Amino acid sequence: MEMEGFSVPIIDLVKFEVEKEKLREAVVELGCFRVINHGINDAIIADMKASARNILELPSEVKHRNINIIPGSGYIYPNQLSPLFESLGIYDANSTADIHAFCTCLGISSHDKENLSTYASTLHCLTVDLASKIAECLGVVDYSFQEWSCHLRMNRYNFTKENIGCDGAYTHTDSSFISVLLEDESNDGFEFVNSEGNSVVVNHVPGTFLINVGDIGKVWSNGRLHNVKHKVVCKKAEPRFTVVLFILAPKDNKIEPRAELIDSENPQLYQSFDFMEYRKIKASTRSVTELLQHWAVDEAEAMA
Repeated sequence: MEMEGFSVPIIDLVKFEVEKEKLREAVVELGCFRVINHGINDAIIADMKASARNILELPSEVKHRNINIIPGSGYIYPNQLSPLFESLGIYDANSTADIHAFCTCLGISSHDKENLSTYASTLHCLTVDLASKIAECLGVVDYSFQEWSCHLRMNRYNFTKENIGCDGAYTHTDSSFISVLLEDESNDGFEFVNSEGNSVVVNHVPGTFLINVGDIGKVWSNGRLHNVKHKVVCKKAEPRFTVVLFILAPKDNKIEPRAELIDSENPQLYQSFDFMEYRKIKASTRSVTELLQHWAVDEAEAMA
């Protein structure tokens, strides 16, 4: 069942201290929010949108050169599961070497490479700051996500009039701590699943980024953060372009709940696990519920 448009909480980053509780409620209850006064100017955003379109319009044989570094990090082409969706990825967008390798492999122009590099470095700073602010809302202070790998994806939904009302991206959760989405202002369609299991249309707000909590955020927070289920639905008969930056995992790929968030009232919910193993399992048909149960701590062990 699809519900009418909903405006997710908007966090003014200039007023973070005032809005800290509002942010905590958003990430614990909904798993998504928007930010304003994020410090990324309109020119950088416009340039990235234009370059993403250019790159996604490269010939298919060129896009296939974007191979996986980790499972699902390279070119995702239209397939039986997602026939309307394709996506190109840079494994670690905070690495100039990874950006250079991506651009060289696909023969991307120097202009588009510059736009991509500028956007990636600027958005990485914002995303690291947002992740730290979320941690602070939970009581984990002075924790830095600076050295976590961050994955950038450029997405295209090949929508036509025959696709109106169809899913462009099936219902899923993200493989991240958080994801920062740059939307297509002329073609929306993002929906999240609420606690009653209904799909809720998310109203677009110009000049904002949409942030989602992912699976790694849920585990890292010992279950406090809500890894929001979401999808994209075709609303308009024209291609939809988006760009997403994902904060994925620490450099050692070790994922575990933070010690500060484990106590007698909140026993440890998840075992430590390797992020790469998690990606491999998630690439299978296993549901996210089964996936996290795979690393759930035994109830008797948690109470010990």
